[in-house]
Amino acid sequence: MSETVAVLDYGMGNLHSVSKALERVAGGGKRILVSSDPEELGDADRLVFPGVGAIRDCMAVLRETGLDEAISRVADAGRPVLGVCVGMQAMLDHSEENEGVECLGMFPGRVARFGEARDATGSRLKVPHMGWNQVAQNAHPLWENIPDQSRFYFVHSYHADEVPENWVAGFCEYGVRFPAALAKDNLFAVQFHPEKSAPCGLTLLENFLHWKP
Repeated sequence: MSETVAVLDYGMGNLHSVSKALERVAGGGKRILVSSDPEELGDADRLVFPGVGAIRDCMAVLRETGLDEAISRVADAGRPVLGVCVGMQAMLDHSEENEGVECLGMFPGRVARFGEARDATGSRLKVPHMGWNQVAQNAHPLWENIPDQSRFYFVHSYHADEVPENWVAGFCEYGVRFPAALAKDNLFAVQFHPEKSAPCGLTLLENFLHWKP
């Protein structure tokens, strides 16, 4: 029987790129489904929670449509969940974006703006943080066959902050050292876009599809 891998569609996010990347690495026995139906999503064997844009709009849609409950249903059942970019930020407790937004609280921590980010020479860094950057890994099955300090593609103006070290699966440097990947039981979340991150990103997605937390 095939396993359903659902990509959460809440009207924000590059769903075509995410679903195509998953299909590319899925192989047999996996069905990739893009859905906005809470019941369908809640029944999925695995859930990918992508996102771009403003966190306030993201959280409003999730709560208005019951998609927040679908995410919790998959997570509480111990099934694998992968958050991407704004999807990762929404899994934290709170974001300071849009004058403050309460998030899903699946990971402890908050989302903060980069602000006056500067490099080692004191030069001001551009915000948003956009482009390729290295990720320093902490051991986790989703890093299998991905060398430490591999480069991934980022696009964001806000970053995770105040996350306990034991929940951080990877760090990145951009003026500040910030969590680029979070892990807790059956949850994994990344600030970068694996679907845009060439072979390393595809390997991470493939690892997620076979991960048995």
